[in-house]
Amino acid sequence: MTVGPTLWRYIARQFLGWCAGVFVAMVGVAFVIDLVELLRRSGTKADATVAILLQMAVFKLPYLAQEILPFAMLFGSMLAFWRLTRSSELLVARAAGVSAWQFLAPAVLVAVLIGVFAVTVFNPVASILRNRYDGLESRVLKGRTSDLALSRTGLWLRQNDEEGPTIIHALRVDADDGRLLDVTVLQFQDDNRLVRRIDADSALLEERRWRLMGAWSWAPGQQSTPIGEYVLPTTMTTRGLQDSFAAPETISFWELPGFISLLETAGFSAHRHRLYWHSLLAQPLLLGALVLIAATFALRPTRRGGTTWLIMGGVLTGFLLHFLSDVVFALGLASNIPIALAAWTPAGVCLLIGASILLHAEDG
Repeated sequence: MTVGPTLWRYIARQFLGWCAGVFVAMVGVAFVIDLVELLRRSGTKADATVAILLQMAVFKLPYLAQEILPFAMLFGSMLAFWRLTRSSELLVARAAGVSAWQFLAPAVLVAVLIGVFAVTVFNPVASILRNRYDGLESRVLKGRTSDLALSRTGLWLRQNDEEGPTIIHALRVDADDGRLLDVTVLQFQDDNRLVRRIDADSALLEERRWRLMGAWSWAPGQQSTPIGEYVLPTTMTTRGLQDSFAAPETISFWELPGFISLLETAGFSAHRHRLYWHSLLAQPLLLGALVLIAATFALRPTRRGGTTWLIMGGVLTGFLLHFLSDVVFALGLASNIPIALAAWTPAGVCLLIGASILLHAEDG
């Protein structure tokens, strides 16, 4: 039997309403928890006013919403199908000759469209706000004084010393040992007056210091003189240097490929950013697969204890999904498995499990 447009719209509307309700509730709870955590972390920070902390919580909320969306889709799908099953509406549809695949199609389509919207439209907005949140967190809660930027003109690093700010620029990075090549150091006083420029062939970050090799020094009104090897104190560490690059969550889905290419051209690892980009690509498929997973629990005939089975199944599935994602993502970051495989595994596993169970239940 062919499903009419009226039934399609009704199932899609029920599904969208329940998922939206669960999503809003979960996001609200996450906002409160995050705000409380920010208040706890800011206990000894003089600059962390309630207004700034509230602003930080609002900036982080879209990112939290992205993380919550798969779980909201899972639980919202379960509640929508459970309600339709409990009211015997799906039972009547089955009696009229509508297969499980036909009345699942509207829900799966809506889930995939939500995933596409989340990745292509919502993610760019969330990334901008997450970038602002990270900036406030670094300044207000962590008190960081170093800024790192990567552009097509090379690597730029700013650090604050006792005498004033220092800017370090390098054209490229040696991928073998992380050594900066073609380095320029600009040292300023607190009044932003240039007091010294150092040009070096390379610079190596060691324990709390930059070691510059093949260096030349120049000061205003003086001739450039060779100084050979020069040591520049710093608070930056090797791990901090890598982590100071823009987090993948702060970069728009549309801009990530270009930034990945920029990182690799500069000689840095882009595994984390590439994994995040593939996970965004896989999100529409993941949301559609979660609808099938939800249907395996919620489309069973209503019996005594059915609600308990629904709740337990949903919580267990959500936990396993989170655990599987963390494991395969860690393997991908460690280069133990290909990046694409790590990012697409959760969606693929959910799709295979959900489709297999429904095929067995529907076609026996």
